[in-house]
Amino acid sequence: MAIKKWKTLQSDYLIKRPWLTARRDKVELPNGKVFDEFYVLEFPDWVNVIAEDREGNILLEHQWRHAAGEVSTEICAGVIERGEEPLDAAKRELLEETGYSGGKWTNIMTIMPNPGLMTNRCHCFLATGVERVSGQHLDESEDIEVIPTPRSEVLAMLQAGEFRQALMVAPLWKYFATTK
Repeated sequence: MAIKKWKTLQSDYLIKRPWLTARRDKVELPNGKVFDEFYVLEFPDWVNVIAEDREGNILLEHQWRHAAGEVSTEICAGVIERGEEPLDAAKRELLEETGYSGGKWTNIMTIMPNPGLMTNRCHCFLATGVERVSGQHLDESEDIEVIPTPRSEVLAMLQAGEFRQALMVAPLWKYFATTK
């Protein structure tokens, strides 16, 4: 049996803000069952970057994550601006958050944060041979500490469960599984 598409009978936006858009859909399933309330969160697509400097260190970041109530260890990440290509967004985010640029860039995977509830994708890049070219250019709400970390230490942190952001764990595991 092939899975069939649901039919959207009605959509109502509950909130439309730059960082939070939520809608309530009335949907009909292929079997005819109707659900009056199926909630969808619309987000722009995101990028994240595993960045290796010329010495082979991976650039990690510490930053406060208010919703989680903790300082998080992460790789560089951000939102793709309207009309921006994923690679351009990844390069911009790396420069803004870390001051690093250049190197060789590869798209290693595109994943969906939560396709049952959210509309966006996260494009994951590997940048090798990056170098510091400027200071950080942070947004008003950002306070990011950049920590160049040896590859072996990042792997140990990953194995110990120290990375808690799932959209960063997936590309990190792929990185360690496919690079030497």
